[in-house]
Amino acid sequence: MAAGAWRIAGASAVGTSHLKSGAPCQDAFRHSVFTSPAEGEVVLLTVSDGAGSARFADVGADLACREFAANLELYLADGNCVASLEAGHIRKWLDNVVEALAVRAAAEEAVLRDYACTFLGAILSNTHAAFVQVGDGAIVVREGPEDWCYIFWPQHGEYINTTRFITESASLDLLNFAVTSNVINELAIFSDGIEPLVLHYATNTVHSPFFNEMIAPVRALPEAGFDTTLSQQLGSYLSSPQICSRTDDDKTLLLASRAGTA
Repeated sequence: MAAGAWRIAGASAVGTSHLKSGAPCQDAFRHSVFTSPAEGEVVLLTVSDGAGSARFADVGADLACREFAANLELYLADGNCVASLEAGHIRKWLDNVVEALAVRAAAEEAVLRDYACTFLGAILSNTHAAFVQVGDGAIVVREGPEDWCYIFWPQHGEYINTTRFITESASLDLLNFAVTSNVINELAIFSDGIEPLVLHYATNTVHSPFFNEMIAPVRALPEAGFDTTLSQQLGSYLSSPQICSRTDDDKTLLLASRAGTA
């Protein structure tokens, strides 16, 4: 199997607390592949977690992922590249996302807060990677044979179960953004429902064995792109008693590898 092309798997699973209340899964994720005149293939991976108290949180999370992708697509189509991305671009795109949410709210006679959600995104070209985060959850990357590190620590409020949402202008003022030319071959993005399983809050470190185990089947996929079968298996795992006994929240995990094997 040749290295270089991204292999991707991802899934969301409704939390047991939502199953009890009859609420839908309020997480969303998206993967998109664009062709950039300047850089060739560019992959976008996004995860959004709708606020539990928001009426249309699931709609907001899905729309946030789709609208952000549309903004990136236009940016690349104009001949721009990932290496040139700045925080100002991301802020403008998120402002556009919020505007789209406001339009949806007006159409449904709702308010913007009804669509509150977090946002995490990774934009990956052949030479650079850009990362953005508003709220909790995290993006982690493999930085050694078996070691993983986070890009940004989750944005929690005063308490562990509070966070920031893109529908709040103050939160957008505090968005996390970074661009790197470091080679990144494997990464994972996850919503806060996964956090208790994979982050050590006392030491601000990542539980690397979890990601080493989860990324292995993605790395071994015979073809590039999003693998539906593996993603379904991932969804079943996220819904299993093994996971649900440790977290009752919605859970999303998006995994990507271009490490390949000989």
